[in-house]
Amino acid sequence: MLAAEISMNNLSFGGMTDPGVVRSVNQDSYYIDPEQRFFIVADGMGGHAGGQEASQIATETIQAHLEEHWNSPLTAGELLQEAITVANEKIIEDQLKNPERQDMGTTLVMAIVRDDGSWYTHIGDSRLYRFREQKLEQVTEDHTWIARAIKMGDMSKEEAKNHPWRHILFQCLGRRDLPPVTVSPLDLQSGDSLILCSDGLTEELSDEEISDYLQTGADCQEIVKNLVAAAKEAGGSDNITVVMVTQN
Repeated sequence: MLAAEISMNNLSFGGMTDPGVVRSVNQDSYYIDPEQRFFIVADGMGGHAGGQEASQIATETIQAHLEEHWNSPLTAGELLQEAITVANEKIIEDQLKNPERQDMGTTLVMAIVRDDGSWYTHIGDSRLYRFREQKLEQVTEDHTWIARAIKMGDMSKEEAKNHPWRHILFQCLGRRDLPPVTVSPLDLQSGDSLILCSDGLTEELSDEEISDYLQTGADCQEIVKNLVAAAKEAGGSDNITVVMVTQN
């Protein structure tokens, strides 16, 4: 179990990852930039420690790229796209060197806060939520076949809850055919909170339950700890990672 909490002038944030109740290996990774510039959650997949490796490569590569090029003339959105491209290439390089990990991949959700604006991106089913004026909104749209079926009206959310295909992704890092990643402006106002999480949280807790914890008014790290504990209590069938950021 890993946890971190930081409070600074503009943002308060906390983060935590836990293997959950069922799995012995934690394939999730997360990173909170101490200078409150960017926040990353990645959920790896693949046997022979591949998932753990993929999420770590993605997190560490993006962290290093953003730190090195933070003051580049690129916009925040362009810098984010570039960092993700480099991370995807690094994972593929590792696959070629280690054939036993050739099926590994990872989801990604992250937010970046720079003078020229705030942006977010995601790949897979790790999510970004925004909590504003006591209302929780899912900002990202899962890159799963089930989410696509719901959007098309072919399946209800109730039907999707226990569907055997609910975790099958049509997009993840670690693929040569990765389509251009969408990077979008992030509207972040005073009093807003962001939740970045792996599906280990959302598989166990509904949006309404997540919202209930955010409404308690506790500090970021306390809320993160409570969310992880609740997900474990509800079954903890997967690794659970949560990062919370509040604009003061």
